[in-house]
Amino acid sequence: MLKKMVTKEGENLQIYSKSRIRLNRLIAEAGITSRRKADELIKSGVVKVNGKVVTKLGTVVSLDDLVTVNGKPIKLLKRYEYILLNKPKDTICTLKDEKGRKTVVDLVQTKSRVYPVGRLDRNTTGVLLLTNDGELANRLMHPRYQILRTYTVGLDKPLKVEHAKQIANGVEIDGVKFQKCELFIDFKDPKKVTITLTEGKNREIKRIFEHFGYEVKKLNRKMFANLTTSGLKRGEWRHLTKKEINMLRELVGLL
Repeated sequence: MLKKMVTKEGENLQIYSKSRIRLNRLIAEAGITSRRKADELIKSGVVKVNGKVVTKLGTVVSLDDLVTVNGKPIKLLKRYEYILLNKPKDTICTLKDEKGRKTVVDLVQTKSRVYPVGRLDRNTTGVLLLTNDGELANRLMHPRYQILRTYTVGLDKPLKVEHAKQIANGVEIDGVKFQKCELFIDFKDPKKVTITLTEGKNREIKRIFEHFGYEVKKLNRKMFANLTTSGLKRGEWRHLTKKEINMLRELVGLL
């Protein structure tokens, strides 16, 4: 059963269906600047289409044309979809599951072939980004960009302070190095921990705590790349706003 979509700030970014578009509009909808200022950029000679300087206002281009501003290629944001899902339990982070289990893609209503950015375990909940923008997705997952992700963890027993310090300073488990991280214990309930990582190794959190003799009973991702599930119930989703998309692109050097 499809969960409902929640809109934010009146913006619902859909795929742009037209094949041709005015150059100033393309620049504006790519998040570079306003249409009026896009005209100024065009007149100043810093805009090229397929390697040739274009200064004529009102120029119409194809979505397949290579448009650059100050030498940097731009993309029309509306050619892609960016979806934020508050992932519920018992869902798989794949496009299809051979065993017939529910996938995160089953929860969102879109004509695009979006896929999850990274993976959360079947019963891990919280922030999950889905998109068909492969370049952005790859950069968000690359360790080079140190993208922050914050989790709340429920353990089977109170976390010892000495173990917390070791985890925060980085540990090596079976030849795999886990980087330093921020870790906070809820001293009202030491079984509850908040941890912020800068990488997303497979089952990283569970492996770390299991190494010190703890079982992870609950795991929720509360933040990924500055995105949170604020306003979304479990299983609900929404499209990102232009501001959020530009924020992500700036984080990974695409803007």
